[in-house]
Amino acid sequence: MTAPVLELVGVRKSYGPIEILHGVDFALRAGEVHALIGENGAGKSTIMKIIGGFVAPSSGEVRLDGRPAAYRSGAEAEAAGVVVIHQEFNLAPDLTVAENIYLGRELGGLFLDHKAMRAGTQALLDELDSAIRPEARIRDLPVSDRQMVEIAKALSRNARVLIMDEPSAVLTHREVEVLFRQIERLRAQGVALLYTSHRLEEVTHLADRITVLRDGAVVRQALRGELTEDGMATAMVGRDLEDIYPAKRHHAGEVALELRGFSVPPLVKDISFTLKRGEVLGISGLVGSGRTELAEGLVGLRASTGEVRRNGVPVRIASVREAAAQGMAYLTEDRKERGLLLDKTLRENLTLSTLPRFGAPFISAAREEEALTKAIADFDIRAPRRDLRVGNLSGGNQQKLLLAKTMLSDPEVVIIDEPTRGIDVGTKSQIYAFIDALAGEGKSVIVISSDMPEILGLSDRVLVMRQGRIAGELSGERISETDVVRLVMGTSEDAAGDAAQGSVTKGNTAEGSVHV
Repeated sequence: MTAPVLELVGVRKSYGPIEILHGVDFALRAGEVHALIGENGAGKSTIMKIIGGFVAPSSGEVRLDGRPAAYRSGAEAEAAGVVVIHQEFNLAPDLTVAENIYLGRELGGLFLDHKAMRAGTQALLDELDSAIRPEARIRDLPVSDRQMVEIAKALSRNARVLIMDEPSAVLTHREVEVLFRQIERLRAQGVALLYTSHRLEEVTHLADRITVLRDGAVVRQALRGELTEDGMATAMVGRDLEDIYPAKRHHAGEVALELRGFSVPPLVKDISFTLKRGEVLGISGLVGSGRTELAEGLVGLRASTGEVRRNGVPVRIASVREAAAQGMAYLTEDRKERGLLLDKTLRENLTLSTLPRFGAPFISAAREEEALTKAIADFDIRAPRRDLRVGNLSGGNQQKLLLAKTMLSDPEVVIIDEPTRGIDVGTKSQIYAFIDALAGEGKSVIVISSDMPEILGLSDRVLVMRQGRIAGELSGERISETDVVRLVMGTSEDAAGDAAQGSVTKGNTAEGSVHV
């Protein structure tokens, strides 16, 4: 066995009286992918911050090449060859892609050589098979493109140790394949890679070595092939998770929402469907197929045309306020930039959208605290202090807080975009149970997800979107990965044989929905 390039020895980390890490021993070796897995709040991010030089351990030691690491900041760590691809994008939004790639190590001295930096950036983007332009500004890029810029930035550093924090969480399937090819190239070059992901199939595919963290302590270490995905999940949460998805026992009632010829220019065109009380309607499709644009148009975040009916009555929704008045709520896919104020407390975030409920003209902090107490109990939000800044919560607890915030208005129609992106398996199970409970209460739920098992496991019906239109609808036994993929890729002709039972609907042509 080769000597570690980097290791943690007896590392502990405390914030005040609360100890987050409890004597962690951990090693990274050249030419290996080491997966670090655990529930949100298990301590993974703290370990990565310590390795990357952003946080100092309270006790214990970080060793680089067998000697105590001399770096005391992220910049010093990078200079020593330890580079982090952040889950929380570490990019300057007003600068271009090229300016971000070379930030802090610009070419050209006093007179910057922008041409050379754009050329170097283009070479990196070509290596990643990306169509991103070097001169594009970060603020104008979608989330998946920003992640690719973070990856390009890290690759440009010629790292000896590369730390990847949920790098695939916002990437398309094609971009994930590109990422995996880069990981294989780096492994062959002798780079030591630390990879964290809640997608356990990725861990199975990539990892040479696995460390499982639970409640700030290492509970299991294994080599490739020694742990199944079920074994990983059990080690992470400390219990068996035999049924992560609730049994489908929903009884759909009357139509609560109906769209006719609904469009959200320029992408979403001529959408027609119904949503019933007490059902979960899944919306699947590739990133860029128009799923999020449809949801945002429906709740007034984007301009739309066409007809929307609530409980059979035509309504016009041109703002989030009007959507709320119609009993509709939307949980965004981007909780960190569009869902929560990370520098504010739990209470401030929870009540922000419903402040009139807590007094006018003066807000009652006591009533807000009561609402927070209930939300913490109802949604199992785990925070060491009530006045903690939301940015310091784990991703799973941020998502549960966002759910609590969304449900505070007591909506009847709930649209949840990517409900478990970047969430550990234990928290996923909690959120799935919550979605199931909503439908059981007679609420109407739309779930938009890029996670195929999630769509299959939660949905009573599935709409598949392709290029801004509904490619088809699946129900009953035809809710399968094969049929979803066929509709996504536009090759669903093989499904036509079951249309006699009404289980597959191909739709949104110029003439409207067509049963095949």
